[in-house]
Amino acid sequence: MTLTDTWKELSELQPIVLKMLKNSLEKNRVAHAYLLEGDPGTGKKKAALHFAKSLLCEGEEPPCGNCRNCRRIDHGNHPDVHVIEPDGASIKKQQIALLQQEFSKAAVEADRKIYIIEHADKMTASAANSLLKFLEEPASDTTALLLTEQYQRMLPTIISRCQLLSFKPLSPSILKDQLIGEGISIPMASLVSNLTNNLEEALRLSREEWFAQSRRIVLKLHEVLQKQSLEAMVKLQEDFNSHFKDKQQVNLALDLLLLLFKDLMMVQTGKEQDLAFPDQLALLKNQALHSSAGRTAEQITAILEAKRRLESNMNPQLLMEQLVLKLQGGTSFV
Repeated sequence: MTLTDTWKELSELQPIVLKMLKNSLEKNRVAHAYLLEGDPGTGKKKAALHFAKSLLCEGEEPPCGNCRNCRRIDHGNHPDVHVIEPDGASIKKQQIALLQQEFSKAAVEADRKIYIIEHADKMTASAANSLLKFLEEPASDTTALLLTEQYQRMLPTIISRCQLLSFKPLSPSILKDQLIGEGISIPMASLVSNLTNNLEEALRLSREEWFAQSRRIVLKLHEVLQKQSLEAMVKLQEDFNSHFKDKQQVNLALDLLLLLFKDLMMVQTGKEQDLAFPDQLALLKNQALHSSAGRTAEQITAILEAKRRLESNMNPQLLMEQLVLKLQGGTSFV
């Protein structure tokens, strides 16, 4: 499933939010301002544009997606729908002033004017104060849709004048389906949807060669870990340390390794659905024959401890050497 503009699909992504918006339309109780908050990639802008189309649609069952108003909103050129984005790092006072000037005029074609402010938390103090005055004296034909990923950074007085709509993080299964709909392979979509609930980040990772190489290196390390030999240390020196160079990259590698051992645990306990590495099922089944769920639980605990020590600024190379020994049944961290 992809993020297309239909009530059904948007309701599957954000059922509570979309129910509230749909009810306000059906009962003709549209608020003068809405604050759409939530993580990146959760559908805030899609929902805002969909709501705008619903308000201005000329079809019998809004939004039809085919009428002149719906098409022009899709193309970003409807004269009564204004979208404001940060100018550089912030939204400036002049941008809000121009918006106010535009909205002092009568609607060009519809009986309602709509403005959407993306990253509303990035307004400068003067811009926020200007917007506040705008919100304090709302025109009956004006609807504001403010979008933010960090609404706690906004003026409390602005928040209090908006109906708050909180967008929940996407579930791994929904995100996986979206990625597959975008042409991402099932193995990559399965993995990335277990690492993030942000569609934009998921798409970036899925298409990044560095990440694809990261997956291959961690898979090889996991394979040689099962051999109880020095090969794992060799792989660590030859491939791992040269690829994962900083703390953030090593942390990602630990996340990948953690997902592999969690997959192994799921196979050991007969739960083979929704694996992060579904293309490794045959290998995981073979490994499950030679390891117990109790031992895998110990290995998962060791990886989690390594992540904690990494956050405490332990040397990444030393940390990984100790983790390899631990995963192979050696001593604990020192």
